[in-house]
Amino acid sequence: MADVALRKVVKRFDEVEAVRGIDLDIPDKEFVVLVGPSGCGKSTTLRMIAGLEEASAGEIYIDGTLVNDVPPKDRDIAMVFQNYALYPHMTVFENMSFGLRLRHAPRAEIRQRVEEAARILGLMEMLDRRPKQLSGGQRQRVAMGRAIVRHPKVFLFDEPLSNLDAKLRVQMRIEIKRVHQQVRTTTVYVTHDQVEAMTLADRVVVMNSGNIEQIGPPQELYHSPRTRFVAGFIGSPAMNFLPCRLEQNGAGMSVRFTEALSFPVPESRAAHYQPHVGKQLVFGLRPEHITDPRNQDRTDRHEFTVTADVVEPMGMETLVYFRVNGDEVCARVDPSTAAEPGRPVKLSADLSHLHLIDPASDLVL
Repeated sequence: MADVALRKVVKRFDEVEAVRGIDLDIPDKEFVVLVGPSGCGKSTTLRMIAGLEEASAGEIYIDGTLVNDVPPKDRDIAMVFQNYALYPHMTVFENMSFGLRLRHAPRAEIRQRVEEAARILGLMEMLDRRPKQLSGGQRQRVAMGRAIVRHPKVFLFDEPLSNLDAKLRVQMRIEIKRVHQQVRTTTVYVTHDQVEAMTLADRVVVMNSGNIEQIGPPQELYHSPRTRFVAGFIGSPAMNFLPCRLEQNGAGMSVRFTEALSFPVPESRAAHYQPHVGKQLVFGLRPEHITDPRNQDRTDRHEFTVTADVVEPMGMETLVYFRVNGDEVCARVDPSTAAEPGRPVKLSADLSHLHLIDPASDLVL
């Protein structure tokens, strides 16, 4: 097992700079997820670590060794792709042991490693089956097993769950997390799904347009985003954003959206926001912090009434959408809340979780 380090890594495709001088340190045994929208450079970064793409500039280290000129087969990494890439004429055992057989490992060692991985992945009863006899989730587990048996220094996952249906994705997320808890191998995982990133990662690397926007534990990114992009990308449904003006209100402070609607700023934030009084800013608040007013501590909460636009019952919760100056806002309320489209609904904003953003820099204040 090993650490991975990227130093000022750049990747250009002709005139297009896909990765723009990123620095990243991944300690031994850590599970790091690269997440971001399509075209942000996350898969390209993973492929450079694997050696499948050559870095245009910068340095890549695995276990302290510079690997820029080391071919993929000699980097001691194992990669699991979006496509399972199993040999259809081979059994599960043969697929999982293929790499070891190429290296002429002893038969006893091959069987011991394959059976160990099969037990971890729940594949012991399927070792004699062929891929066509397996479900999509089982095939992906075989692909993972093929990587595990090699005992690599680093696991690389390139959107391995994107071909699976929603239920299987959840099951496989649990499998991958369980495997990492048992086989503590340094892991770099790429996905565009921020739920996968939040549930799997020790640390999340949020990428945007070839740059790293923020790196941190999932909860840190969720509660303390540094930029509007991170605030909007992490969390589902996404954070609400509204243009506002920060006003001095006697001894206190408020954010004003319209003549009729403004929210008080918590006293604990007043000194921090004081230099920005009078400025046009962007107000951010997650849907779960706009809820029913019932049975809640009133500290830093502000009740207000709006007209519901769309109501989405989700079973364990209901999403209520309304508009402020034409901008859509989402609230998460109890399913028993009497909310109907076109009718007034009383809501409560938990302003201890508000974010104010400078629209010029997109930085969270």
